[in-house]
Amino acid sequence: MIEVSRQATLRSLELTVMRRLDGILQGDYRGLLPGHGFDAGEARPYLPGDEVRRIDWNVTARTNEPHVRDTIADRELETTLVVDLSGSMSFGTALEEKRDTALAIAAALGFLVSRGGNRVASLVAAGSRTEWVRPRSGRTHLMGLLTRLDSVDRDTGPGDLAAAIRTADRAAAHRGFVAVISDFIDDGPWDKALRALANRHDTLAIDVSDPRELELPDVGMLTMRDTETGRRRYVDTRSPRVRHRFAAAATEQRADVARRIRATGADHLSLSTDRDWVADLLRHVLLRRSGRSTGRKP
Repeated sequence: MIEVSRQATLRSLELTVMRRLDGILQGDYRGLLPGHGFDAGEARPYLPGDEVRRIDWNVTARTNEPHVRDTIADRELETTLVVDLSGSMSFGTALEEKRDTALAIAAALGFLVSRGGNRVASLVAAGSRTEWVRPRSGRTHLMGLLTRLDSVDRDTGPGDLAAAIRTADRAAAHRGFVAVISDFIDDGPWDKALRALANRHDTLAIDVSDPRELELPDVGMLTMRDTETGRRRYVDTRSPRVRHRFAAAATEQRADVARRIRATGADHLSLSTDRDWVADLLRHVLLRRSGRSTGRKP
């Protein structure tokens, strides 16, 4: 019965996402990635209107004539979804927990990029364990992938986001699109791993947060529990000084995450459990379609 319920939930999510986004991504091969392709093609003489960044300087130097190298159009996009399901993702006080939002985002991206025969892979970071699902095409594969994501235990403890990103970088054999979905509450060098990933792939870092992580309400004495370590702390939320210090620290922490992501060269999309994440994702897609940046460092 649990498996049937999961399948029904995923089917409902598929209908919701595609009803709202269908018509935005028209065409078999128009998706989140702009441009002509990644694989290098033949070199030819430069013509007025060609992009300067496609100049092949080696051929230009040998021939003393400007040459550009065309790219081969991608007819099959390989997408990898790196989904962080460590203990800190099992928190939520708004519409759902952060891990539920992460699963929904992974499903939406999977539905969008799997059209036209594109292949989808996933790497789940659950605590110290990672699970790699090889890239395949087809709705059956995607639904199975999402079911495995949904079945991960919620009490997974602390994770290693940097190790998960490095594993995904090694596992993705061909250059493609990689989405890293996490709250980025991790003390490890995940930004270095993300920078290396963004050098090889078109990378989107999606950070998921909850409104109660940014400010404390005045609810008297509150017992707070770290979902990764299990440690508890009693906090008097009646104190304006305590609430102010918490809000200031939380704001700085989220700003630091944004700065570190931008410095890697990856695109950045910030989502929250209390917002319409489908609308935020749609806005991101439209920005990518128009060729505008969504968080990359210039």
